[in-house]
Amino acid sequence: MLRNNLTFIFIFSAVFAAFSQKISKLPEYKLSQAEVEAHLRFLASDEMLGRRTGEITNNVAARYIAEQFRLSGVKTVSGQTDYLQKVPLEFSKGSKTGEIYAGRDTLKLGKDFMMLSGKAAKLQNIPVVFVGYGWIDESQNDYKDVDVKGKIVVCQFGIPNNDKPFENMTGSTQKAKFAAENGALALVQVYNLNFPFASIVRNFGGERLMAASVFNADIPHLWINSSYIKQFSKEMLPSLSLNVGEVVKKPAPAYNVVGVIEGTDPKLKNEYVVLSAHFDHIGAGKNYGKVTESDTIFNGTRDNAIGTTALLTAAKAFSAQKPKRSILLIGYTGEELGMLGSRYYAENPLVPLKQCVFNLNSDGAGYNDSTKVTIIGLNRTDAEGEIVTASKAFGIEAINDPVPEQNLFDRSDNVSLAVKGIPAPNMSPGLTAFDAEIGKYYHQAADNPENVSMGYLTKFCKVYIYSARLIANKATAPKWKSGDKYEKVGQELYGK
Repeated sequence: MLRNNLTFIFIFSAVFAAFSQKISKLPEYKLSQAEVEAHLRFLASDEMLGRRTGEITNNVAARYIAEQFRLSGVKTVSGQTDYLQKVPLEFSKGSKTGEIYAGRDTLKLGKDFMMLSGKAAKLQNIPVVFVGYGWIDESQNDYKDVDVKGKIVVCQFGIPNNDKPFENMTGSTQKAKFAAENGALALVQVYNLNFPFASIVRNFGGERLMAASVFNADIPHLWINSSYIKQFSKEMLPSLSLNVGEVVKKPAPAYNVVGVIEGTDPKLKNEYVVLSAHFDHIGAGKNYGKVTESDTIFNGTRDNAIGTTALLTAAKAFSAQKPKRSILLIGYTGEELGMLGSRYYAENPLVPLKQCVFNLNSDGAGYNDSTKVTIIGLNRTDAEGEIVTASKAFGIEAINDPVPEQNLFDRSDNVSLAVKGIPAPNMSPGLTAFDAEIGKYYHQAADNPENVSMGYLTKFCKVYIYSARLIANKATAPKWKSGDKYEKVGQELYGK
């Protein structure tokens, strides 16, 4: 009898061990299509009115993500009492009319120039001083030995030695402070980026939401259309007159959502794999794009309720089965307004950046091939193998950036951590080209949950989760591949 029992126990143990080993290798997680669909339908519902940053439904989405984190067992970051990280933004609204008189030319507000900040001003025949970029730092001072007191400063647009358009736009706000501190009455920058000035006015010139500036100045800060570049030269412009109204600013509530899952390995749990996605979209109404009588809401199902759904399912999967490394989950606000949430987080991290060894972001414009997932930056880190393996496990092909000329890597939230040195590719649904299928839904009112394949989305979420799990359990932390433009800053971050 004893021998029979021992035989049974031995056989049972062997079978259980084999079964357990098989289970541990399976990439499947207990993720149902119904759960995926529920997240997507809530986030991209008409009631959410497009989740525009600065509007209440964007904060509803943030709270939804926070409570899903709580429900899944995700913890708040040490020292934080909530999952919400306040992102300081402000609404800015200027006058609808205004003029600049430059010689014989009369420039109209909203057409020929825009006003970024400042009080109302009526200035008549004020002398003009040209100051290069109008920039001051440890290596350059364009105001040295230049008297601008009581004058209008005119300068080149942007920041010296910087070819990144968005940084030139946002960094230029500091230049108004430099001009004001040196006694100038106004600052005029001659816009020269390779974006239509009309688009810039549409996004920055009217009522807008932007990062709250720590470089506030009361003097008018103006951007002039580059078509006037000849008139705004030393030879042509000895003085200026202008009549502009005040740009009124008020704070806007906005939040990132941040949670953490502690890893199981005593040593590796001090390293974090960051999983991220932005949850905002562009809103509702004709101000934001083409609408119809029956549909005025830009639901943002593909961009980026899909990525947010992947993030939420990952939160539940990693809470149920923790990996060796810790997982840092971040839902970003403000991506559609210039990656405001991710930029703020990168400058104000809740976990030291040097402990964050990898970021797998999820964002996309849509999909035209449900047999694939597209990883922008797939071949730029040595986690490529893990992502390819995870994709194959679900019958999906992982492909690299199909449109490198679009520079998509630097146009989504992953770049905010990449520029700090953290390897950070972006996983999106299967995009093979910016074709008619993508254009039909990308930033369109037609982008509704009803026309998304829930079966494909469920597979996409599983690929995202399994990719992250393989990376979180990887023996060594992922690195940038040799020669990548972010390799050097990565070496500096991690001290290698």
